[in-house]
This record gives sequence, structure tokens and C-alpha cells, in this order.
Amino acid sequence: MNYLGFAMTVFAGFLAISNPIASTPIFLSITENETNEMRKRIARRAVIVAFILVALLCVTGKWLFALLGITLSALQLTGGAIAFIIGYKMLQGDSSSVQSPKASVLDSQDFSSSLDMAISPLAVPILVGPGTIATALSYSGRGGLAEVSITIAAFGALCVVTYVLFVFGQPLVRYLGRTGIRALNRLMGLVLAVVGVQLLLNGLQSVLVSLRG
Repeated sequence: MNYLGFAMTVFAGFLAISNPIASTPIFLSITENETNEMRKRIARRAVIVAFILVALLCVTGKWLFALLGITLSALQLTGGAIAFIIGYKMLQGDSSSVQSPKASVLDSQDFSSSLDMAISPLAVPILVGPGTIATALSYSGRGGLAEVSITIAAFGALCVVTYVLFVFGQPLVRYLGRTGIRALNRLMGLVLAVVGVQLLLNGLQSVLVSLRG
């Protein structure tokens, strides 16, 4: 198996569905009244919580499959469909309300502590939404320890990128502007739609192989 190619595919999938550049304006908006030090703490906690959640899902994925009677092909088909739908909406200029809550929803939330926002809505559902979960389980469940490790490492790399953007991304957001972020969002939508189609093809291939057997 080409592990380097697999790692790049997994990272591209996570990058497209989490889209940290598009998430950075949300982070800056809900932390606009915080100090720089508090922003760093919020960003650090958000990516750590997100990483732990995805790592646990990757490690326990096969056990969950067996417990619930879910086949890998079914998960790949479902994950591919979810990824494709979200990617298609991003291509049309729409964002998923599940993966990227709207500003009005964020404003209505009452945070008892500034660090609360690191868990919700930043870690869940912005960084770890349904699409991210489906992608992580689909890729980590494909094989053995190598696939699980690569999937976790790929999401860990995404968390590092996300943290850097959250903490130092204000000039980038200002430079790109709303138009630039929308264009980038559509590009990520295209990548995500392709990842979704590939997962669907993998799931269909698994089904055909099982039927032939």
C-alpha cells in the first residue's frame, strides 16, 4: 500500500471538510473581546479536545463497527455521501449549518467561561462535525494499525495548522477578505466532493467483492 499517498488523501479530506481558513473568521469573531493570551488558550484547548475525540474514534472504530453490526462498506458509502453533500453545498457557496454554525447561533450561546467556547462550538462541531467523524472512521477502518496511525497523524497535522491559523490568522483573513475566503471555501468544496466520490467508490467496490464471494 502507498502509505504516503494514503496520508496525503486523508489529510486533504480533513483539510477540506474542516477548512480551518474558513473557520478562522468564526474563531476571531467569538473571541474578539478576549486577550491574545486567552485566545491562545482557547485555540489550544479546542484543537486538543478535537484531536482526542478523533483519536478515540479512530482507535475504537472497529470495535464500534462490530458492536453495532456496521460493515466498513456501509460506513464508506455513508461517509462518502455526507462528504459529497457538504462539498457540493460548499461549491454552491453554502456552508453546512452542522459543521459551521451561523453567527446568530453562536451569538445566542451563553458561555459561562471563555474557555467553554473551545469545546463548543469550536471543537464540536466546527472542527469535529459529522463529516469529520465519518471521514475519520472511514479511513481508519480500512486496515490495521498503520491506517489508524496515519489517520490520527493526519488529523494531528490539521490541528497544528488550525492552531496556527487561529492564533496568527488575523492578517490572512484581512488580506483574503470575504471574497477570497468564499473562493477558497469553494475550492475546498471541490476537494471534499472528490474525496466523497472516492469513498463512495471504495464502498461500492467492497460491496461488489463481497457479493462475488
